[in-house]
Amino acid sequence: MEKFSAYRDPGTGIQPFLTPVPPLGSEFLARVTLPIRYALGFVRTIVILFIALVYVLLVRGLCLVLFPIPSLFNWVEHIFTFILGRSVLFILGIFWISPEQFNRKRGRGLNVAEKWKPKAGDLIVSNWASWIEILWLAVCYNPIFVLPIPDSLPEPPVPSFSSTPIMHTPGRRTGTGSAKISTPPRTAGARVPVHRFQQFSLLSMISLTGRVPPFQNTQAGLPCLTLEEIRRTASKPVVVFPECTTSNGRGLLRFAEVFRETVPIKNYQVFIMSVRYDPPTLLTPTLTHAIPSDTLNPLAHLFLLSASISAAEISIRQLAPSESPSSQLFLSSDVLSNYSGDDQLSETCAVLIAQMAKLKRTGMGWEDKSNFLEFYRGKNK
Repeated sequence: MEKFSAYRDPGTGIQPFLTPVPPLGSEFLARVTLPIRYALGFVRTIVILFIALVYVLLVRGLCLVLFPIPSLFNWVEHIFTFILGRSVLFILGIFWISPEQFNRKRGRGLNVAEKWKPKAGDLIVSNWASWIEILWLAVCYNPIFVLPIPDSLPEPPVPSFSSTPIMHTPGRRTGTGSAKISTPPRTAGARVPVHRFQQFSLLSMISLTGRVPPFQNTQAGLPCLTLEEIRRTASKPVVVFPECTTSNGRGLLRFAEVFRETVPIKNYQVFIMSVRYDPPTLLTPTLTHAIPSDTLNPLAHLFLLSASISAAEISIRQLAPSESPSSQLFLSSDVLSNYSGDDQLSETCAVLIAQMAKLKRTGMGWEDKSNFLEFYRGKNK
């Protein structure tokens, strides 16, 4: 859409915020199957909402009697989360997700498979494109999810009229003149420092998918701590999304400086993964969730996925632990080049995730998405 061309990344031409749409083609089959898909979507959505209710009653209700015994509580919570979360993924047509091990250094022989075994206080770092990976992470590792509490609000956007070229021409090359629409690019928003975090439950994380800091339903009364303070006292692995919000999966957003650590990391392990979703088709909506619903987020997206009659495809890659920045054999010079910032771990994770998912890095961050969502809602009123 030309009206959102100002929010393309100047360096790559990628628009990382708009919901991906299927390619043009015959819509006959999609129209014929529409009543069936809507009926299927309604039934599936009701069943998933019922499972969510059961989750609340069991995990946030019955399991609380075990809270004084953390190890037993975490084990029982993981069992219920695994069963109920796996059921939801199955209903959505995601029958099985088999992560692929990623090795940067490929030898002549086959790489030895290394198991991921995050422990309490370890970090799991990933890009963020949907609530699907949140559910998958909960099913596999039952971690603690954290979200940033920024020090201030993003600055309003300022158009840039510099000579920096746009590598991608906005508009369609149709010969009608739409490709010649020129919208002044915006400079990437200034970084907003992030020093504190809050812990969020699984359902809260799902409801906040697509939103940007400061999150609307920040949990009042809960402490805002540094990531290190949360990590040191954690009874489970801690999941961090350095992008601080979701993209549409077409590019990697600018990572916030959330770690402020040098590499290699000592005293705990860092597990890095990437997630990538297949583009949508006329019968399969995108699994990415970049633009949140104004109410009951992400219920509308859940219904679209429930109405799909095609199996969804997800690609998850996990970096081999021996090549992690927490490995004492890790050489920062192999990844970092000409980096002079204060957060080597954040930059290292961004480089590795871009390589793993084969995504281009953009210069746009959550601050830009905050301005984009304000502009998007204004255009759609």
